[in-house]
Amino acid sequence: MESVQTAFWVVALLVVMALLFDFMNGFHDAANSIATVVSTGVLKPAQAVLFAAFFNFVAIFIFHLSVAATVGKGIVQPGIVDTHVVFGALLGAITWNIITWYYGIPSSSSHALIGGISGAVIAKAGTSALISGGIFKTVAFIFVSPVLGFLLGSLMMVAVAWIFRSFRPSRVDKWFRRLQLISAGAYSLGHGGNDAQKTIGIIWMLLLATGYASSAESSPPTWTIVCCYAAIGLGTMFGGWRIVKTMGQKITKLKPVGGFCAETGGAMTLFLATALGIPVSTTHTITGAIVGVGSTQRASAVRWGVAGNIVWAWILTIPASAFVAGVAYWVSFTLY
Repeated sequence: MESVQTAFWVVALLVVMALLFDFMNGFHDAANSIATVVSTGVLKPAQAVLFAAFFNFVAIFIFHLSVAATVGKGIVQPGIVDTHVVFGALLGAITWNIITWYYGIPSSSSHALIGGISGAVIAKAGTSALISGGIFKTVAFIFVSPVLGFLLGSLMMVAVAWIFRSFRPSRVDKWFRRLQLISAGAYSLGHGGNDAQKTIGIIWMLLLATGYASSAESSPPTWTIVCCYAAIGLGTMFGGWRIVKTMGQKITKLKPVGGFCAETGGAMTLFLATALGIPVSTTHTITGAIVGVGSTQRASAVRWGVAGNIVWAWILTIPASAFVAGVAYWVSFTLY
């Protein structure tokens, strides 16, 4: 009986740790949802975080759990995951999130988690324990999502500029201040729908590994879904203001029309990735869209040095979080 109780509390603590990561994901990635709408002055910061958090949670009713299934069952071979692997994965992801938040770098919480899972699994059983298909499509979208965001954002900007070419700038600005509320809401839906499911997936992975859920079940327990969507919404409400400044002001200067195009292009990318069950980076997506919008004005409108620093953070995210996760797995396995 004592060993069963101990196992339960270990699992419970890891679930809390996963929800903490989910909260930090919302906190860290709040900039993705609100940076454009704040930087253009459409909403005040306090209004923006409440607005985004609401749509983060509403996503629970919109999207199928395809991303959760990929993370929970599509990255690691059956029978490999244990509590040490989950602990290492979460610690690696949380550590990288804290570092990048402190320095105001918009890195990917999603890829930090995937890197954490990979690092802990490799430390335990080597690379053969990973499912290549799940890893490949996740890594591929490190490049696909910002490029797609860039293309859709820039195409939206070109289309809007052509459609409204005969309108007064003040009138266009007035319309797009209202329309940007729709685009920001759509992006926040995509953010909640894709990112909350990653934490649902790792909790599901944990429950399957410890016998608290059955592999025969087609979806994770309802309480995990509700808790994860609530946690990411709460994290967004607290906001990551260091990163908001980078996303909303340092890459390029945005007007409401540019904010609308960036958010719409980014939202379309997220909706597509979530439908395909791909754990994509909302950070990569919106950054690509913002750069795309800025580049349609003129190349010099984009601060390419800032964008370059962000790309370096993207490249380092998976290996850095994987390294920390591998060390954390070894310490956990050795001590417990």
